[in-house]
Amino acid sequence: MTVATALRARVLIADDQPDVVESLRLLLKNEGFQIETAASPGAILSALERRDFDLVLMDLNYARDTTSGVEGLDLLSRIQALDSTLPVVTMTAWGSVELAVEVMRRGARDFVQKPWENARLLSIVRTQVELAQALRQGQRLEAENQLLRSEGRATLIAESPAMKPALQLIARVGPSDANVLISGEHGTGKEVVARMLHSLSPRAQNSMVAVNVGGLSEGVFESELFGHVKGAFTDARADRVGRFELADRGTLFLDEIANLSLNLQAKLLRVLDL
Repeated sequence: MTVATALRARVLIADDQPDVVESLRLLLKNEGFQIETAASPGAILSALERRDFDLVLMDLNYARDTTSGVEGLDLLSRIQALDSTLPVVTMTAWGSVELAVEVMRRGARDFVQKPWENARLLSIVRTQVELAQALRQGQRLEAENQLLRSEGRATLIAESPAMKPALQLIARVGPSDANVLISGEHGTGKEVVARMLHSLSPRAQNSMVAVNVGGLSEGVFESELFGHVKGAFTDARADRVGRFELADRGTLFLDEIANLSLNLQAKLLRVLDL
């Protein structure tokens, strides 16, 4: 890895012990990496939601007197759900073969035993950052090629410099499994953007289901989105498949969510959190 590459690479260090965090921060900063730190699972997830990282170097144990690594394993699964391309290197002072196997099964790229060897740790970080950057660059190029080959599908026509970042973001996010919030005034092309994201995703061969949830009344909201079975209520004369089920393995575009009542927003948030 070149110095220029390291200077562009951002690493999130996560551990609940300040001395460990500081040691790792100094070690990686001296190699040219941009460093952010977190001391809890909640802080890690918040950091990942705020910005992109090239690697997460995280401890497996955060709660006092916890040595099992269960907390870190659960966190690792959540990180993978947010971004499966983000390399995560786990660390623990309470390692075992079984734990190492489990973290790798959950998507970690490597496993480091504390106390660590600086040379080995730096080698792991450099290697994983380079692999992740190459993978993401390949995905971006493929997404851009798909945009150029987008005959017969929704196309966002934009040539102004102001729109270039938006097109680049679509190309970067499209191949991922990330949830996407598209905001903009009425008529600015939110559904076009949604269809472009769907066409660039691994789900492109499956359905994209668009629902104007702002136009659903409280009486039909749950049936439309979640479905119902015959006899569930007075007018339920037959089973009905909800939009979430229709979009299974595809993409669900929920339009005009800001027009939902607070009661319905709470119901929608509950299913999106699952």
